[in-house]
Amino acid sequence: MSETPLRIGYIPLVDAAALLVAVDHGFAAAEGLAIELVREVSWSNVRDKLNIGLFDAAHMLAPLPIASSFGIGHVRVPLIAPFNLALNGNAVTVTPALHAELAAFADGDPADPLVSARALARVVAERRAKGASPLNFGMTFPFSNHNYQLRYWMAAGGVDPDEDVRMVVLPPPYMVESLTNGHVDGFCVGAPWNSVAVEAGVGCIQHFGSELTLRLPEKMLVVREDWADTRPDVLAALIRSLARAAEYIEAVEHRANVTASIAERLGVEPSLVSRTLNGLLKVAPDGTMRGSDHYILIGRENANRPDPAHAAWFYAQMVRWGQTPLSDEAAATAQRVFRADLYDAALGRPAPTNDGGPRDGIGAFVGPDFVPGDIAGYLKAWELKRSGRPRLSLVR
Repeated sequence: MSETPLRIGYIPLVDAAALLVAVDHGFAAAEGLAIELVREVSWSNVRDKLNIGLFDAAHMLAPLPIASSFGIGHVRVPLIAPFNLALNGNAVTVTPALHAELAAFADGDPADPLVSARALARVVAERRAKGASPLNFGMTFPFSNHNYQLRYWMAAGGVDPDEDVRMVVLPPPYMVESLTNGHVDGFCVGAPWNSVAVEAGVGCIQHFGSELTLRLPEKMLVVREDWADTRPDVLAALIRSLARAAEYIEAVEHRANVTASIAERLGVEPSLVSRTLNGLLKVAPDGTMRGSDHYILIGRENANRPDPAHAAWFYAQMVRWGQTPLSDEAAATAQRVFRADLYDAALGRPAPTNDGGPRDGIGAFVGPDFVPGDIAGYLKAWELKRSGRPRLSLVR
């Protein structure tokens, strides 16, 4: 039987694990798919090559297909996301010097995001009083969890991410180099790059992304809507292969095997991948460890099923930070991007009941519960928000 060729782009991150394992461990081939994985360095490359048809599918930032479907930040190309590749997986890493400053200014435990956010506001105020330049924070793309988690954290402490600090866009593989060279004072990125910074002695992990928002998709499998409409059987086969790969990754007995193959694809030490998958990370160069059962979810706790409520939350952040206006029509469009129906049809599974996760499905560390049907009411709770487009510096 001949195999169906597919070309899929990805960025070297642990949250691409299900895609990498589906190819390298035969799950895609078992579904009749011959996948060529194309390693990319930036999310704009991944988006553009998917949009113009050079890729059939892509490993992509969860908010990005929403932005593309709106036509903000680029030309409008309707995209859909029928599979979560990972929930969570980010971390906020800062220089050892800034980490020490946050601890010194903390009124309480700096491991508490609200305490550290308020400490950051004190650091910012002191730097301004001294005439020092603003702190620089790197994130991977304007339409990303990294951007929204950094902003959510900063704003909770009273730091305006557009006025009080500089937010710069950096591709994930360049984060550590930028921290080493002093171009940024901190960043939010996915694994393994936070751990790489800690191992190099140039960074301390301040917060896991799951400590800021307990349950959000970080990366998703994304395809063009017209491609999905014309190749439903191929898409279903791809979803099945990813689901089986994700389940395989989560099985403890396979962990050593998958860790080695993922590390080879990413070009990093297997120990960094192992720590990520186990949710036990070295957070400082002195060897301090911290763990979380929710640091990254690849295939457990119903992690792979898209949730339109998550799409609504991302849309709310886009509105909050001035990337797009608020409208009921746009909110509905955003939620239609996350296609749980295609996931359910491919796997032949009924929609799950409540899995015991956070009450509103998000679990942000501060603020009101998120209600997808009342985004306007949710946004009224925030003092810090933008009415125009946020200012971002682009670093290639």
